[in-house]
Amino acid sequence: MAPDAHRRARPRSRRRSTGRRALIISLCVLLGLGAVGVGGLWGIQHWLTSRVEKIDDPFAALPSRPATSATAAPADDADAPMNILLLGSDSRISAGDPSQWEVGAQRTDTIMLVHLPADGEAAYVMSFPRDSWVDIPGHGEGKINAAFSYGGPTLMIQTIEQLTNIRIDHFVIADFESFQQITDAMGGVRITLDQPLTVDGTTIPAGKQQLLTGEQALTWVRERKTLARGDFDRVQRQQAWIRSMVARMRNEGTLSNPAKSVPFLRSVGDAVATDPGLDDQVMSQLQNMAKNLASTDIAFFTVPTDGTGRSPDGTQSIVVLNQEALAALMASVGTDTVDDYLAANADTVDMLPPVVQ
Repeated sequence: MAPDAHRRARPRSRRRSTGRRALIISLCVLLGLGAVGVGGLWGIQHWLTSRVEKIDDPFAALPSRPATSATAAPADDADAPMNILLLGSDSRISAGDPSQWEVGAQRTDTIMLVHLPADGEAAYVMSFPRDSWVDIPGHGEGKINAAFSYGGPTLMIQTIEQLTNIRIDHFVIADFESFQQITDAMGGVRITLDQPLTVDGTTIPAGKQQLLTGEQALTWVRERKTLARGDFDRVQRQQAWIRSMVARMRNEGTLSNPAKSVPFLRSVGDAVATDPGLDDQVMSQLQNMAKNLASTDIAFFTVPTDGTGRSPDGTQSIVVLNQEALAALMASVGTDTVDDYLAANADTVDMLPPVVQ
């Protein structure tokens, strides 16, 4: 990929159009942040915020944390950058009723670090493969998705912060099974299929912008065994699903139509749980940060890896992180210069292509 392939062709207008607000809302909703800015449109932001489950503060029990970066406290009134850890769990109780979490009962198939720069001109969605081999505090080395199973949100946050040396500002967990209902509430999602997809006896042919139901989209997103690169391709399917949902909401004005938006936002509220600090005030901050985002301003990629390998005892297939490149990437997150990193190091990350396998 060319070093500037991710560069953004963003409009410079500061006008807050309804379509632009819809994109803000859709991005934040799909990242599990609630309906940022909805209150300014229809007065239902507080309704949705109160509907989203709040877990016990996952940060309170952390024994130590990375320092807040220097760029996180601007001298003027500009917004600070924000880092949000987004998890997609394989268990319905993890988001639908976080109080039912039990040791060993669930893991996280989707792990994304979302970085929102202070200038509000981009959003970066970085995926960590679930089989990434890391140190899990108090448990030794293991696959990164085991951290949630061992110790819930707190241990997962601690593991990510230790691995990246990046301070997580907010935590969101989404029950990805419920995203079937979210997709259906949108009227489906358009995905370009490079091969036919068969679900419950119905086959969707390969081709551009095929409309998938929630069940079909979930089957497509969760497939791994038939993919050439296994979990790496599945991660890109997860990213492509989010990108497609954002594009559909922007292109079709879903959130400017209350008849369509209310069922959709209700489904989101039922699927998402957040830390208690992600409240109306933070959502207003997010709206201000993201008010000028266009769909091309959102970069999706997988963090640097050296491919797959075996665990030290030879019993597990793992993903080997490229520690040097990962450290450089996370240093750019800490200094709010991810765009510069990607321009100079496009070959170290697995960028989401226009069409995925």
